[in-house]
Amino acid sequence: MPPAWRCATPARTSSSTTCSSARSIPTCTGPTSSAAPCSTATASPPDPFPLPCHPPVDLSVVIPIYNEAANIPALYQRLRGVIDPMGVRCEFIFINDGSRDNSLALILALAAQHPDVRFIDLSRNFGHQIAVTAGLDLSQGQAVAIIDADLQDPPELIPELYRKMREGYEVVYAKRRRREGESAMKLFTAKLFYRILAKITNVSIPVDTGDFRIISRKVVQALKQMPEQNKFLRGQISWIGYRQTYVEYDRAQRAGGETGYTYRKMLRLALDGITAFSDVPLKAATLMGFGATGIAFLVLLYTLYERFITRDYQPGWASLMVSILFLGGVQLIAVGVIGEYLARLGANVRHRPLYIISDTNITEPAPAGRG
Repeated sequence: MPPAWRCATPARTSSSTTCSSARSIPTCTGPTSSAAPCSTATASPPDPFPLPCHPPVDLSVVIPIYNEAANIPALYQRLRGVIDPMGVRCEFIFINDGSRDNSLALILALAAQHPDVRFIDLSRNFGHQIAVTAGLDLSQGQAVAIIDADLQDPPELIPELYRKMREGYEVVYAKRRRREGESAMKLFTAKLFYRILAKITNVSIPVDTGDFRIISRKVVQALKQMPEQNKFLRGQISWIGYRQTYVEYDRAQRAGGETGYTYRKMLRLALDGITAFSDVPLKAATLMGFGATGIAFLVLLYTLYERFITRDYQPGWASLMVSILFLGGVQLIAVGVIGEYLARLGANVRHRPLYIISDTNITEPAPAGRG
């Protein structure tokens, strides 16, 4: 009997061997004969985004994109201008987070022209933190830089962050000295939030920082073990620990387009940060309950004193309504705080994937998102 042959879809291999594309059709392994042609790969149409082999990557740059068509060309040129002279093997990972402009078309054009440009097209808008998480999950660099596409965070700072990390740090974050082009209200609320968060959490989360930073592969692997749905990456990275430091810079105003971070989204991010790293709101609700009970008891004593001692008791509904409304308000606040925590617990218990990938040119995409 002639030896058997089998067909197998090529798997991802090491950098020293030939890499296969996620879009390639099955090829055959084993002995061949004229009666059993082994490979039909030559019949496949040309792939507009070929997946060649790449040596190990030194640096990955993760860039979440949401309606950033006005900034993508300038961002990419500035990134190349500062990273190419560094002499490191780099990949640029653009994550399209459900953009409604032509951001995806620009990213696809870059990926077609430059083999070190990767793209991840998410099936819908999952949010900034989830988009960054998708990029971290599929990155391959020994160091990973996170930067937004609005050019408020200067790409020219990445070499300094990288050099600082080479001194033995696992995390080097960029700390803002000044923030140009932002309203007084936003500056005030941001400053207030970071300081409140620093006071009520048991994790040292640096103030006046965003997600612009560089982290090591060790930190990326640790983040992959933290699959909570309501992401607050800067808090998670601080929680992980290791040696961390910072580089100061002046934050510029937005280069073009409109910010995707509305006050509503910032409030949601603030709630995610507080509920993920602090139980102070629950304790505050408990204290308010005790406080309301104490005030109600004092009102009761005063009512009894007026009724039986001074005999100056005026029947009415004013004191009763004040007491009811006060207690009702405290109860609603407490229930709301508890509900925020329960909602986040429920989201994690459902074990839905964090994101769904519609398309990518990365060799080994997650099969169904990340849970």
